[in-house]
Amino acid sequence: MEFSYSSKVKELQKKLTDFMEEHIYPNEKVYEQQLNAQESRWSAVPPIMEELKEKAKAEGLWNLFLPESGYGAGLTNLEYAPLCEIMGRSPIGPEVFNCAAPDTGNMEVLERYGTDEHKEKWLKPLLAGEIRSCFSMTEPDVASSDATNIEARIERDGDEYVINGRKWWSSGAGDPRCKIAIVMGKTDFNANRHEQQSMILVPLDTPGVKIERMISVFGYDHAPHGHGEITYENVRVPAENILWGEGKGFAIAQGRLGPGRIHHCMRLIGAAERALELLCKRVQDRIAFGKPLSSQGVIQEWIANSRIEIEQARLLTLKAAYMMDTVGNKEAKTEIAMIKVVAPTMALKVIDRAIQAYGGAGVSNDFPLASMWASSRTLRLADGPDEVHRAQIAKLELKKYQ
Repeated sequence: MEFSYSSKVKELQKKLTDFMEEHIYPNEKVYEQQLNAQESRWSAVPPIMEELKEKAKAEGLWNLFLPESGYGAGLTNLEYAPLCEIMGRSPIGPEVFNCAAPDTGNMEVLERYGTDEHKEKWLKPLLAGEIRSCFSMTEPDVASSDATNIEARIERDGDEYVINGRKWWSSGAGDPRCKIAIVMGKTDFNANRHEQQSMILVPLDTPGVKIERMISVFGYDHAPHGHGEITYENVRVPAENILWGEGKGFAIAQGRLGPGRIHHCMRLIGAAERALELLCKRVQDRIAFGKPLSSQGVIQEWIANSRIEIEQARLLTLKAAYMMDTVGNKEAKTEIAMIKVVAPTMALKVIDRAIQAYGGAGVSNDFPLASMWASSRTLRLADGPDEVHRAQIAKLELKKYQ
């Protein structure tokens, strides 16, 4: 594996870093202020977001994901990794560059499995940043860490499919720009365990679709994006809205979640880097017991351990990205599973140390650390909990000796 970045990537790294310094970090508070100034935090998107998106487009910093696709920027997973990391330093960063979840994963699904009509109607507006989307897979009534447990029904009725089910953690559903959901349900309860599920496109304005509530994360509502609990009651959509075909839902999910998982890890490394940066600045400025915090041995240990852990996670992320590019997502599943366990745990440790260094300020919303910690903690669950990934890693390891 080549560890140095190409000149193209280095140029994009510089452009992104400069853009973050000039436009993103100074406007994080502006974004929140505009959001709070609205009649409802769910009623509209802060104007600063659309302004920043236009600036990013003008700079050519747009749709940098989507490897092996004419729709993207022509970057490999390995080339995208350091760029995604930079975006992940800010909670508003990924959306500015149209590289935010769940849209990136949904766009990959539409690009790979959608028909020409699907691409024209949904993929192109998503790529243009004109609309947003959500992914309805997780259900409140079953252990969704096992995707074969899902109970939502997708039943054929002539030229239509009828969808019935209850989903939650459909991230993005609260956004007023969210127009389309990719819904996973069962089309055949009697088929092979991994061929019962299908995925289907459901416009959110379809009769029978109801957003019951938006769910908070450690008290954060993540408006206007949010995480919705949605009921689908006798929702009818055209039969051509099925993706790839009946029984292909589990296979699509596995293909979608691989890139999604590693993108989360890339962003987590960026968040950890920012937390370490904030920690180092803080401990040099604060005096306790007659000397700077930075001279305390325990603080120096935090800093050293944080740097070590970030570098370890980054190297494993780059290895996983390299394997995805060279041998494919399926062959890279062990590395993807490993980094999905390592990166959230690493980020939580680093952010927690930074919070400790900030004292009471660290758990307030005056600084980004508390929000970063809350978001990072969810990623020990999202796209599969640690325990499921560890079980898969162990099985693949044991298989070598059978």
